[in-house]
Amino acid sequence: MLSIGGKNIGEGNPAFIIAELSANHGHDIQIAKKTIKAAKEAGADAIKLQTYTADTITIDCDNEYFQIDNGTIWDGRTLHNLYEEAHTPWEWQGELMEYAQKQGLTCFSSPFDPTAVDFLEELNVPAYKIASFEITDIPLIEYVASKGKPVIISTGIATIGEIEEAVEACKRVGNEQVALLKCTSAYPANIEDANLATIPNLKETFQVEVGLSDHTRGTVVPAVSVAMGARIIEKHFILDKSIGGPDANFSLNKEEFKAMVEAVRNAEKAIGTIDYKQTEKKKNSRKFARSLFIVKDVKAGESFTRDNVRSIRPGNGMAPKYLEEVLEKKASMDIDKGTPLDWKYVH
Repeated sequence: MLSIGGKNIGEGNPAFIIAELSANHGHDIQIAKKTIKAAKEAGADAIKLQTYTADTITIDCDNEYFQIDNGTIWDGRTLHNLYEEAHTPWEWQGELMEYAQKQGLTCFSSPFDPTAVDFLEELNVPAYKIASFEITDIPLIEYVASKGKPVIISTGIATIGEIEEAVEACKRVGNEQVALLKCTSAYPANIEDANLATIPNLKETFQVEVGLSDHTRGTVVPAVSVAMGARIIEKHFILDKSIGGPDANFSLNKEEFKAMVEAVRNAEKAIGTIDYKQTEKKKNSRKFARSLFIVKDVKAGESFTRDNVRSIRPGNGMAPKYLEEVLEKKASMDIDKGTPLDWKYVH
């Protein structure tokens, strides 16, 4: 079981819901703060930042390798141009983490290179997130895991072998606090590509906590993921989609995020526990079950037949399974129509 910011993550605990700030700040720290406050009000447990600059994640080059042209909403841009717009200034991050703490939210980040890890260590983050596209950077994962804090890893682009390498990288440096998130690395992602059946398989295969990093629109996929065993849910959050930015298209606003949280919490209530107990509600409902009743007046000594005994509602009489046995018997006394059948009437 993991624990982040004082909240336990695992079986028997509510899903840990992360609002991903990402690029949804419009390059205004006040918008970032308002977003954090709104995420708390919408029911998030944590807010997550991303710690990189355009120059720590790529280089300023516009040759074919650095042009985005693979069917995304960012096609036509260079990587450096995209990340220059999308990054969260490092000088904000300590202030944002303090603000989140005052709001009662856990705040941590995704580092994209070792300098980001060193920076976040100075801020004493409680956990780390490895983004989908960094799952193949084993040296980075080892360095992150070496800090001894929980490591949440998105699996969006990875083969099962690469997921194994990432988990083993954490264990190799003595860190067993690992969680894997099922993720579809499309922005936005189609609901039919969610493949949530992968979630229990991840848990069974790697024996770690599991969850969902979701880029679909709406709330269906997060709610269903809980039924598949997700204990962490991450979703992009934006104060107002008019802010724009690279991630606005697939981010939830406050009302949408609140609806998602409610759907997740209701799903958790619906899942409940394995339960065959006869509660008072069940006992009361049994009144509407079928049972054996006298449906025509019967005289003492008269045979029970399918004409005078039937299985009907309500459930006050003998169980219907005794019908064949009763049909071989006679009435021990006069019985009025509408009487629930009881063994005392059977001779």
